Amino acid sequence: MDRLKAWQMAAVLAVVALALRAWDFGNPVIHVDEQYYLLVGDRMVHGAIPYLDIWDRKPVGLFLLYAAMRLLPGDGVIAYQLVASLFATATAYMVWRAALRTGASRTGALAAGAAYLIWLPLLGGRGGQSPVFYNLFVAGAALIALHLPERARAGATRAIVAWGTFACLLGGLAIQTKYTPAIEGAFIGCAHLWYLRRAGAGWATFAGAALMWLLAGLAPTLAIAGYYWHLGPQAFDAFWFANVTSIFLRAGYPADQLAMRLLGIVASLSPLIVSAAIAWAWRPRADRSEEALIGFGWLAAAGGGFLLIGTFFDHYALPLVAPIAVVAARALGRSSRLLIATLALGLLLNVVERGIKSNDGEGAYAVAALVRANSHDGCPYVFIGDTFTYERAGTCLPTRYAFPNLLAYTTEQGATGIDEAGEVRRILAARPPVIVTSTRLLGIWNPGSLAALKTALGGYRVIYSVPRADYRTLVYLRRDLPAREVPATIGTPQPLR
Repeated sequence: MDRLKAWQMAAVLAVVALALRAWDFGNPVIHVDEQYYLLVGDRMVHGAIPYLDIWDRKPVGLFLLYAAMRLLPGDGVIAYQLVASLFATATAYMVWRAALRTGASRTGALAAGAAYLIWLPLLGGRGGQSPVFYNLFVAGAALIALHLPERARAGATRAIVAWGTFACLLGGLAIQTKYTPAIEGAFIGCAHLWYLRRAGAGWATFAGAALMWLLAGLAPTLAIAGYYWHLGPQAFDAFWFANVTSIFLRAGYPADQLAMRLLGIVASLSPLIVSAAIAWAWRPRADRSEEALIGFGWLAAAGGGFLLIGTFFDHYALPLVAPIAVVAARALGRSSRLLIATLALGLLLNVVERGIKSNDGEGAYAVAALVRANSHDGCPYVFIGDTFTYERAGTCLPTRYAFPNLLAYTTEQGATGIDEAGEVRRILAARPPVIVTSTRLLGIWNPGSLAALKTALGGYRVIYSVPRADYRTLVYLRRDLPAREVPATIGTPQPLR
């Protein structure tokens, strides 16, 4: 491995990425989030404006990325999954290079790059979750920061200023994919300021660089905000509410749920956590010591972003994977037993997870085809289910709050800026031709929304039922409409409980 050239390392990582991710190519329901991102991107291609025509609280940059991928050939599913695989491979390559800067051997660095790819699927990164994309920007900025000690020793103030501007711009792109990388970006910016002074820069240069770096980091977000300001006060208010205000209005989850999620994340990351702890004990005292500390600082900043969100869904831990792999690389390179044990356990966890998780793609395609055939030029309503249904069926949306959780869950109650149950009643009063729901049992249903749905379903009949994870997706057709092209029902239709 030590003789492999950079392009050969990249090729090896690309093979690893494909081996881990190709199994999911074509599956449209890997995760509810990326289904919705694809839907928003598709509607943007057709003229929709986020927050005004279709609502979510993610930054516009993420939706622009999905809109660009939606322009690629095909239905968008394979396109975004291939692009996500390219981003994952490129990030793994950055992890390899960053690990080398911290003093890891080429073997340890390659193991770190492979570990990044192995742990993505374990934390909900099998497809196109936002960190799969923005981790590349953050890793690129961190790699630039890892050159700071060398540049400071050489007194290369101009290089630090120039590369610092690029690093902060990368951080700004990450922030427009999701806002939590702002903490990692702040750490990288502060590291540049520290080493700029170490390089001998005067206070005027220091202040000028700080202002330029701040503007570079904010530039993508300021550009988006400026666009909405240009559209008018109502558009800017909608942008501000979705991106700022609504985030603080969301209700918390029960403590027991948070504890179990956090425990699951720690368990999944435990092999890398152990390797990183050993790397801390073995951290260099002289050569590359500062680079190693920057790597640990990056990990701490990523951990801060993870804790700041506080809901502890597995995919929120995806930003931890790159820095923890980088800091673990030195230990992985020094101990072949640790390397083999860590990667083998990660691969085993992948096999186990793949064995216990169902692949519901075929059912999702069938539901979408059925909804398309029976919508009768109206707007179907997915109360709870896959938003891929809207995208694949090519139908109109009954509401700009098309992500089902927004109207169906108590965790969103009062956080969307509207009466969620009232919006459900408005949708159902229009008598949508088709309603998609499920037999899923949850303790966080919005009671007003659920009551409205149950009342409305009296005027509908079940025409399709298909397995989805540990419950079933149900397709209801309005009783006065004829059923068209109904596929053979899989199992027995079950009423909503």
